[in-house]
Amino acid sequence: MRNRLAMIHPTATFKDNLRQLPTVDGVQRIDLMDATGAVVASIENQPGKQGSLAVYHYLRQRFETLDAKAAEHGLDVFAEHTADARNRPGAHPNVDRLLAIAAGGAPLSIDVIAGDG
Repeated sequence: MRNRLAMIHPTATFKDNLRQLPTVDGVQRIDLMDATGAVVASIENQPGKQGSLAVYHYLRQRFETLDAKAAEHGLDVFAEHTADARNRPGAHPNVDRLLAIAAGGAPLSIDVIAGDG
């Protein structure tokens, strides 16, 4: 089994948590797949999505599978955005996905697609 990345200790601020995460240089996108291998969502490496890309990239390195435990930790990393997502469903789809998995939704596989970025 590969050595997994050490778990960060999330703070109350997403910006501070991002500073603790590995870089996403060289990541083009992340694909999330269901149990059948179908891609159910993608997160591109582009402005406005790089924070989510960094969180999901970290979760892949730390947990390998996006299960309830990984989702709970991801919600801690998203910090204030998690509370906002609970108050405004649909405003933060990448946080909404973690909320659904943490609440008992099916786990997803995380595939990191390398690119020139």
